[in-house]
Amino acid sequence: MNCPISKTKTIEELKSLIEKNGKPYDMAVIEKAIDIAVNAHEGQKRSSGEDYVCHPLSVAAILVELGMDNETIVAAILHDVVEDTQISLDEIAKDFGKDVASLVDGVTKLGKFPFTTKEERQAENVRKMLLAMAQDIRVIIIKLADRLHNMRTIESLPEQKRRDKAKETMDIFAPLAHRLGIQALKEELEDLSLRILDPVAYREIEEALALRESDRNAFIESIKQRITETLEAVPIKCHVYGRIKSITGIYRKMYIQNRSFDEIYDIYAVRVIVDTMNDCYNVLGIIHDMFRPIPNRFKDYISTPKANMYQSLHTTVISKEKIPFEVQIRTWEMHYTAEYGIAAHWKYKLGIHRKDKLEERLAWIRQFIENQKDVDDAEDIINTIKTDLSSDDVFVFTPKGDVITLPVGATVIDFAYAIHSEVGNRMVGAKVDGRIVPIDYEVKTGEIVEILTSSGQGRGPSRDWLNIVKTGEARNKIRTWFKKERRGENIERGRSELERELSRNNIRLPEDKMKEFLMGQAKRQHCDTLDDFYAAIGYGGIILSRIMARIKDDYLKLVKAENIQPETITPPARARQSRGGVIIQNMDNCLVKFARCCNPVPGDEIIGFITRGYGISIHKTDCINVPKDVNTASEPERWISVRWEENIRDEYRATLTIEAQNRNSLLADITTQLASMNVMIHAISAKESQQNTVFMNVTVGVNSLEHLQSVISRLARVSGIHKITRSGHTH
Repeated sequence: MNCPISKTKTIEELKSLIEKNGKPYDMAVIEKAIDIAVNAHEGQKRSSGEDYVCHPLSVAAILVELGMDNETIVAAILHDVVEDTQISLDEIAKDFGKDVASLVDGVTKLGKFPFTTKEERQAENVRKMLLAMAQDIRVIIIKLADRLHNMRTIESLPEQKRRDKAKETMDIFAPLAHRLGIQALKEELEDLSLRILDPVAYREIEEALALRESDRNAFIESIKQRITETLEAVPIKCHVYGRIKSITGIYRKMYIQNRSFDEIYDIYAVRVIVDTMNDCYNVLGIIHDMFRPIPNRFKDYISTPKANMYQSLHTTVISKEKIPFEVQIRTWEMHYTAEYGIAAHWKYKLGIHRKDKLEERLAWIRQFIENQKDVDDAEDIINTIKTDLSSDDVFVFTPKGDVITLPVGATVIDFAYAIHSEVGNRMVGAKVDGRIVPIDYEVKTGEIVEILTSSGQGRGPSRDWLNIVKTGEARNKIRTWFKKERRGENIERGRSELERELSRNNIRLPEDKMKEFLMGQAKRQHCDTLDDFYAAIGYGGIILSRIMARIKDDYLKLVKAENIQPETITPPARARQSRGGVIIQNMDNCLVKFARCCNPVPGDEIIGFITRGYGISIHKTDCINVPKDVNTASEPERWISVRWEENIRDEYRATLTIEAQNRNSLLADITTQLASMNVMIHAISAKESQQNTVFMNVTVGVNSLEHLQSVISRLARVSGIHKITRSGHTH
């Protein structure tokens, strides 16, 4: 709905639209809201010069088209009056009820940004949207309609502001519309954003579509007629219509997948809407009889719905004119859900005559909020939004046949945590379609994934996994594990990391001033104490590299404001470094040796034990010789915190046990793989057992846990290898 300058004409258009909608709206209440909005916004103008009241009325019109209820329409009309005029929330509650006031308040709060950086503003805005969604989903539907009208009328803004709004819309609002299943909003938001972000490509696709418009229309009409006539003869009651893929959908395939316009198979599509689910599958068989199906282009979203509850059968076929096109087959209820998503709950009252699925549809919002509650870094929040709300999903199976939906690019670690936190925390490896794969393996639709777990106590995730996982859920669960299980270690690690960064940036203050300064930084990161701040850095909840620029700015302001002289500044205490690449707090020139029972390598979680006369013995924290709780051990004072030095170049030995099918040249294949990676072999032995199986012990030289994992991944590719273990852990 393009809003004209004349507000009277806009009001009449809105009223006409409401009357045509046929829903039992309370026109007296709506007219009262219109009167208040017109008077409140009197004299206010938009950047285009038109009356400001055009905007809330146009947002209301979009929501009428979505079929939203009376309270939502009234709230949309009033959604800017509290923020931009003298009218209070209490007045709205008195005139229109608490629900309308709550909706207006929810939308209003999304516009307030009391933060210092653009990233923080955006991250906090997203947090508020998620919280508002959890309380009343209608808040975000109003916000989406608000953003859609702003994008339709964005041309009057400066170029950079247009680009910023378009990018935010593409990254956050369009994915939210997708996740809520509101396809019409999602596609228009994407196309409006693309027109600003890449105008050349947008025009190119638009012109390509326009050049073939007459041929395209003729082709779709002929296909519709053939399908309708065939199905009516069966007979199956149906409604058939054609559609063209959105410009953004074509853009993704042309410019991201590097395909030409003619190589995109689903530019043309036909939808067949029938009455029952059985009819869907019957129609599929008939379509495949009428046209030649393209292999591997069939998707059954009825038996495996998408995360936003979308259901349809998709198949791509080739016509007699040799033109490929997609056919989507669904029932009317599936169609309402596909087009209107969560809004179909109000537009068509889905669920009234059966179990209401509204709570089920909103469950992901609560899960999403839960995943974000311990994330303090703004960039992490935004990246998680982009990933977890992605419109591209893969559907992966457990060995029992259950379907797990994950974003494209998700790894087997993401899969493990999607099943359960404990499965992820105890994961030591994975099999895909029966073959062992590296832990950074990206799963694909249709694969069967089996997670290998350790039954031993003390096992947990690796910090390196934070750089591997794709989903916010997995990242949050890993951080939660470290936060709960390793608090003391996290505090020590975080303090050391912070001291190193402060020293590197030449940030030095007297001890009392430094504590006060760091406490201010902790409060800014929502930490109540310095230990909480150190712990958050230690477990990865706060990324130092992303906040150091602001810390340095605050430091310079403090030094200037309080005129602190360099001679009054004492360098912070530093950890002592010992030999062997291990740093031991408050100890100097002590002997370090690595325990042979577990052979730790850089990257392993480690702990030190003060031996009698032989220095410090370094163990992996999950070594069988390390007590589960060192505080309750017989001599707890002998167990001390240690950590690896940065940028270690030394070689460390690790022993791998390989279980494999005995065959000719197995040993040669293993040594060839190791040689290709320039890995030194220090010892190797083999023992044959029953059933043609051989067990080999190979001691190799590596410089880190990551290096060791890459060695294991390469060896796992050797034909016949069933299992690789290190220190009792399956890889």
